[in-house]
Amino acid sequence: MARLLSSNAVLKAIATLPAALSSRSVIGPFYPSGLKYSTSVPGDPDTHEDFRPTNKIQSSDVSLKDVVEQDVKENPVMIYMKGVPDFPQCGFSSLAVRVLKHYNVPLSARNILEDAELKSAVKAFSHWPTFPQIFIKGEFIGGSDIILNMHQNGELKEKLKDIVGSPKLE
Repeated sequence: MARLLSSNAVLKAIATLPAALSSRSVIGPFYPSGLKYSTSVPGDPDTHEDFRPTNKIQSSDVSLKDVVEQDVKENPVMIYMKGVPDFPQCGFSSLAVRVLKHYNVPLSARNILEDAELKSAVKAFSHWPTFPQIFIKGEFIGGSDIILNMHQNGELKEKLKDIVGSPKLE
């Protein structure tokens, strides 16, 4: 019969092992309750520079505001989301992508999780605090709840009807 061991009992058992009793010291951020895990936070001394967020758009001639304006202008359907359309990183982004894919329209996207500055630039551009943010033909539409509502009442079909690549609009 298996017994459930408490974490204290396991730690005490590990402490009695010969390796734990050796004179070698362990270097790193260890605490009595176990290891300290750190997320990639800019300025955090515990975060290795390889894992810190970076600005993926590295042109000094182009501001992030210009990038957002260009994205919205040049892409008939543009979504700023958490993750990418093939692998959304949140349920709201996933819902928005599923609704838009239903219409078989070309979908352009940027992952706001990769660049905190881009995320701020998109918020400033749309004056909207949450993600995903969907733009259709240069117009800010809203988030997943608005897209879903437009889909349910037929407005989204009308909005997307003249975008190339949308034969599923019947």
